[in-house]
Amino acid sequence: MSPINRKKLKVLRKRLDKLDNSFIKLIKKRTLIIKQVLKLKQSRKEIVDKKRIKFILNQIRKKSIKHKIDPKITNRIWKNMILSYIDYERRNFKNK
Repeated sequence: MSPINRKKLKVLRKRLDKLDNSFIKLIKKRTLIIKQVLKLKQSRKEIVDKKRIKFILNQIRKKSIKHKIDPKITNRIWKNMILSYIDYERRNFKNK
């Protein structure tokens, strides 16, 4: 890699690092809301809502296409996030 490209790469990576920090803050906010949602659930069966998941993924697909983002990327990100939060809810569910 040329020195000029190395320098450009370093700048781009710094921008990515800054974005990653923003993602961390958003994940924290999302987690706090998930904690509130979990408090409302009375049964472990309520943790997975397949209709809601399908609706979310459909909306993400539409928004991705509208914003010219590869929908495969956003679908994977959201599916993994949803699965991660399902796991979080299962681990933190307290029978009432």
